[in-house]
Amino acid sequence: MTLIIVAILAALLIWDLLQPRHSILRNFPLVGHLRYFLELIRPEVRQYFIESDIDGRPFNRNERSLIYERAKDTEDLEPFGTELNVYDKSYYYLRHSIKACLPQDRSFRINVGGDACEKKYSASIFNISAMSFGSLGAHAVEALNLGAKKGGFYHCTGEGGISPYHLKHGGDLVWQIGTGYFGCRNQDGSFSPKLFQTAASADAVKMVELKLSQGAKPGHGGVLPKEKISEEIARIRLISRDEDCVSPSAHSTFYDPIGLCHFLQELRELSGGKPVGFKICIGFEHEFFAVCKAMLETGILPDFITVDGAEGGTGAAPIEFSDHVGMPMLAGLNFVHNTLIGCGLREKIRIAVAGKIFSAAVMVRCSILGADWFNAARPFMMALGCIQAQKCHTNHCPVGVTTMNKYLQRGLEPISKSDRVANYHRNSLRALAELIGAAGVSSLSEMDRFFISPNDPARRYIEHFSLENGQFLNGKAPTAWQELWDASSAYRFEISSKKLGKLEADNTSGDQENR
Repeated sequence: MTLIIVAILAALLIWDLLQPRHSILRNFPLVGHLRYFLELIRPEVRQYFIESDIDGRPFNRNERSLIYERAKDTEDLEPFGTELNVYDKSYYYLRHSIKACLPQDRSFRINVGGDACEKKYSASIFNISAMSFGSLGAHAVEALNLGAKKGGFYHCTGEGGISPYHLKHGGDLVWQIGTGYFGCRNQDGSFSPKLFQTAASADAVKMVELKLSQGAKPGHGGVLPKEKISEEIARIRLISRDEDCVSPSAHSTFYDPIGLCHFLQELRELSGGKPVGFKICIGFEHEFFAVCKAMLETGILPDFITVDGAEGGTGAAPIEFSDHVGMPMLAGLNFVHNTLIGCGLREKIRIAVAGKIFSAAVMVRCSILGADWFNAARPFMMALGCIQAQKCHTNHCPVGVTTMNKYLQRGLEPISKSDRVANYHRNSLRALAELIGAAGVSSLSEMDRFFISPNDPARRYIEHFSLENGQFLNGKAPTAWQELWDASSAYRFEISSKKLGKLEADNTSGDQENR
């Protein structure tokens, strides 16, 4: 046995000396492999032994622990006081009242659907955000949907289409349609009204969401590496297994704001009158102005708009897009909310928001800035058991959440994990009720910007863009924003680059810190 080990090591030594690829191994044969081993386990060592409880990213240990405890239905209490620096610029707090109480109505539901909607939907204000089958494994999708069924909230399919695992337990679904039109596409990748109508008619589908852009990779199509494309995924999405599945960067069914509105109306009619909305991460403000002008021009309104933020999660994205593209969630939410106010449409359109929403404190903060309800993806993954290994794109998720490997999926038992999904939802809303009560009000809708601290990091953006009802329409918005609104058109997304440069420079002046 000793001779065999020596022979193997000698062979490896010779291989290291002769191979041309790795300089370290050529110069330091055998021992150079230690470097690659340490690099391999570096993420785990850092996460479990080096990071403090508040330093980890994208979710620190305290945030993950909160989710795990609420999912397991155990005490979500913290001893000895906060670990946050309450004098740090990024710190924010919510105002409380001496006359604290508990709100009587703790159902936390909201009706979605405008005048053109025949099948309005009563939604929970906390739901599962978009995660596709393929990005998630079958057991994870099944557990999420069963958890949504038990808890009475909805489960967004993501842009990967409706799988059998979305339908198995009958939980409410929001069907997301992306630029790839997966599940409702023709062979050339174009939208198929017939296939959409058939799938959208399912009782489980309660609403339809058209994805214009995603916070983690706005301006870039969804990515599913070919290593994760099984025969089943290819069949559901109507795609090939021979290459990565990359959605187009933009939709092919419309080319201007007016066309977007007409496509939303088509989806509403084909679905039988179900609520229809769109998801967007804000980039150029004038493009959203153009969409709002198209709504006013056509009279066609979405039933809801989902605002995603640059801090949102994804299974796979180019690092430049994740790190440097798209408006953060708080700023985007404030912008959309006030734009709708400024053009007189806010009371007719609901706003959902997504982007690292994991606790009741974040929900209150978003509600104050204009959100009607909240969606979360990664926190519900953690409720399933995700340990933030960040191997979602490799097909080697150790807990079976983001993998198509059947052996690894075996570790995730859908029935028991669905209880954790429902627990996390229920306990999050319990905490929300307690926060509302601490403020001395009876409902979330009574909390306005007075309830959030003056040094909130989003405050400068809030002060920079805060409108009254109809200000855009009567020409009384702040000058720079009014000029940008006036330069926008319902018939095109673009405005002249010369005018754009001047106007957007004026709008963003002095506000770079919050972008």
